[in-house]
Amino acid sequence: MTRLFATVFVLALSLVALAASPAGAAEVVTLDQALRTARAHQPALDLARGSLINAEGQADSARAPLLPQVSGIGTYTRGTTNPYCNPNTGMPCPATFRGPTFDTTALWKFGVNASQLVYDFGESINKWKAARVGMEAQGESVRTAEVQVAFNARSAFFTARAAKDMVGVARETLANQERHLGQVKGFVEVGTRPEIDLTQAKADRANAQVQVINADNAYAVARAQLNQAMGVERSIDYDLSDEDLPPVEGEDGDVEALVGEAQHTRPEVSSLRLSAQSQELTLKSAHDQYWPNLGLSGNATETGSDPEHLAWNFSGLVTLSVPILQGGGINAAIKSAEGQLVTAKAQLETEKQQVRLDVEQARLGVRAAVNALANTRDRLRLAEGRYQTGVGSIIELGDAQLALTTTAAQRVQAQYQLYTARAQLLKALGRP
Repeated sequence: MTRLFATVFVLALSLVALAASPAGAAEVVTLDQALRTARAHQPALDLARGSLINAEGQADSARAPLLPQVSGIGTYTRGTTNPYCNPNTGMPCPATFRGPTFDTTALWKFGVNASQLVYDFGESINKWKAARVGMEAQGESVRTAEVQVAFNARSAFFTARAAKDMVGVARETLANQERHLGQVKGFVEVGTRPEIDLTQAKADRANAQVQVINADNAYAVARAQLNQAMGVERSIDYDLSDEDLPPVEGEDGDVEALVGEAQHTRPEVSSLRLSAQSQELTLKSAHDQYWPNLGLSGNATETGSDPEHLAWNFSGLVTLSVPILQGGGINAAIKSAEGQLVTAKAQLETEKQQVRLDVEQARLGVRAAVNALANTRDRLRLAEGRYQTGVGSIIELGDAQLALTTTAAQRVQAQYQLYTARAQLLKALGRP
């Protein structure tokens, strides 16, 4: 009779827990949806793309000196034309000198100025090449942002998934404590247990209720953090799909193969490699400042006081500019470029070492998480066996259930660590 009462009581609690569970939410968000949303709305990607657009503008600006420069001019001037004489400068006074007046005369002028750099021994073209390679490096930074956004979305998704699973564990623990309370109350009523057992059972149930509240709050916070990782402002009134992160291709393979792949595909490495190339071209451009510059320029104008009767003129100019003394400016530019090149190469080597470390840590993290998950599965089977065979005492049955729920919590953590480690490995390999 007592066992029948306990069974009915557990079923009632299960129905109450199911009614209160967030699993009945109208919308279910999958990992693929979270990734798509993050790639479409995450502001970090817009920041990276904005920097790329800026780099494209700088590259176009660096190319401008290589192209013809043409400008049109148009002026209208009105002013007095009073003559004056100055014998000291060879301008004698006229015989019929008239005093100044306030009469004004109009002067119209229209013209076109054009110039073209002919040759500067590579200074300008190397500046343009450096800016263009720098633009390509910024493009790799966009890929870096895409990989980071994908990692953040995966990590936030499985963090929320773990929080959701912990809600289930907390509710199962509460149901276990409710069973204990019902049994202890029956034992106390018949006088087989002291009153202190009932007080302890009530305290245990209260603690379990607090754990459910904390778990619900943690799940809500985790969904809010997932919204942030996706780059959206929306309600957290949704649930998450129960899905796994499958094994990463090559996670059990040779570490050198993974490191080689990462150093080839990681956008950070490509970006720094391009940055080093850009600094090499900048250094060449700085050295080219020692050489002359050859340029052409010309202009054509029409001038007169009457727009319908203008006189035209044109002129051309060939310029050869030879740097003789620049106050040490060229040497300073070369020294600055050399320092930036050394820095870029050092950053590239540092990043290569970091790539190896990231791959090693992520790979070992996956391996450790796989082992931990296997161990928790073994403990879960043992706990389930105790639950199945512990029929001698309802308290032993409750204790076995408690051991099972504790092991389930450990399994949730092990799964979370495995999925996070795999997400970290994807990031380390540069896979979005």
